Amino acid sequence: GVPFLIKDLITAYKDVPLSSGSKAYKDFRPNFDSEVTKRYKKAGLIILGKTNTPELGLLGYTEPEFFGPTRNPWNLDYTPGGSSGGSAAAVCIGMVPLAGGGDGGGSIRIPSAYCGLFGLKPSRGRVPTGPHYGELWQGLAVEHVITRTVRDSSLILDLIQGKDVGAPYDIAPPNKPYIEIIKKPPKKLKIAITTRSPINTPVHPECIKAVEEAAKICERLGHSIEYDEPKFDGERLAKSYMMMYFGEVAAELLAYKNLMGKNANLNHFELSTQVLNLLGNTYKAGDFVYTLRYWNDVSRIVGNFFTKYDIWITPTTAQPPALIGSQKLKKWEEIASYVIVKFKLGKLLTLSGMVDEIALKNLERVPFTQIANVCGIPAMSVPLYFSDFPYGVHFMADFGREDLLLQLAHQLEQEKPWFNRRPTISIN
Repeated sequence: GVPFLIKDLITAYKDVPLSSGSKAYKDFRPNFDSEVTKRYKKAGLIILGKTNTPELGLLGYTEPEFFGPTRNPWNLDYTPGGSSGGSAAAVCIGMVPLAGGGDGGGSIRIPSAYCGLFGLKPSRGRVPTGPHYGELWQGLAVEHVITRTVRDSSLILDLIQGKDVGAPYDIAPPNKPYIEIIKKPPKKLKIAITTRSPINTPVHPECIKAVEEAAKICERLGHSIEYDEPKFDGERLAKSYMMMYFGEVAAELLAYKNLMGKNANLNHFELSTQVLNLLGNTYKAGDFVYTLRYWNDVSRIVGNFFTKYDIWITPTTAQPPALIGSQKLKKWEEIASYVIVKFKLGKLLTLSGMVDEIALKNLERVPFTQIANVCGIPAMSVPLYFSDFPYGVHFMADFGREDLLLQLAHQLEQEKPWFNRRPTISIN
C-alpha cells in the first residue's frame, strides 16, 4: 500500500512507455516487467508513475531536452543531481516516501546528496537485472531506491535482493534480514577518510567540512578515524570510465537502430549523446578492452585497502549542486559538436587530446562515486551535513558488506537525525 515511483530508465513496466529520457524512445513500450518491477509489485508497493532522468542516464544532472529540467526542492534554481534526479526530488518534497533509482557511477548517491536523502548503491549482483539485462554498463550499474530513512532502504533491499533466472552473479544474503541487522550497532570500526579528489580537481570547502563533521560523529560513537586512501591512478581510472561511456552509448544507439528498424532516427538523440556515440565508434575493440582492464587493478588495490579498514569515507560530491542550465553545451560547443558529428571527426577528437579533457570535465564535480561502481562494492550517501544545501557524506565498504554500511548508517541516523530536515518551497 505504499505509493512508489520508478525511474524512467532500465526499469521496465509492461505496456508503459520507457523513454530513457529521450525523444528517440518516446513511443517505446516494453512487453514485459523487469524482475525488479515484479519484486516491487510483490512487496505491495503501489507504482504511481515514472520519474525524470537525463537522456540514457548519462549525466549527473537531470535536464533532458525531451522532458525539461527537474529542479532541486532546496533551491529551484539548482539541479537535484542525476541521473536519478526525478526520484530524489519526488522523495525530497514528500510526493512519495521512496522511489526507484539506478546507479552506474553515482546516480543514486549524487541526487541523494544534493537533496538531503539516504541513498545506497548495493554490491554488484545484489539486485537482479533480468530478464532483459545481465550486466549493466559492464557490471557497473545496479538498481535500488532513494529514501528518507535507513529503515526503508534496508527493508526494500530485503524485498528485492537475490539472483533471478540466468543471473551472472549470486551473492549470499546476510544471516538475518537487513531490517533486523540495523537494530544492532556495529562493532568498533576502523575508518579511513580522505577529502582529496582522485582526479586532482578542486573540492568545495563545505564538501570537505561535511566529511570532517562525519568523522567527529564517528569518533564520538567509538570508531577510530585515520586519514588514508588506496593508491591508484585516479585520472587513468576516470579516462577508463569514460571509455566505457563511449562504448556503451555506441552500443545503445546500435540497439536502438535494431529495435526501431526503418523508424530509427539518430537525430532524435541529444547532440552530446551523438558525440559520445561517434567516439564509441572511433575507438577499436582492443582499445576498449585494454582500458577497462585497469578496473581489475583498482579493484584489487581497493580490496586490499579493506583488509586494513572497515569503512572508507569521502565526500559524495566535490561541488554543491550546479545551477540549472549551467552544465549544458554552450553555443560554440553546440556548433563544434554539430560539425564533429556531421563530418564524423571522432578521430580528430582522439588525436587532439580533447577526449581526455572531456573525461576530466565530465567527472570534476563528482569524482568520488565511480570508484565503488568500478570495484562492485556497496556505497552510500548519508545526509549528515546541511548549510546552504545538504551535503552528502560518502561511505564505502568491502564487497557484500551492505550490512556493515546499513548498521553504521542507522547508528548515525540515531545520533544525528535528518528525517525532519525538509525544504520550504516557494513558487512564484
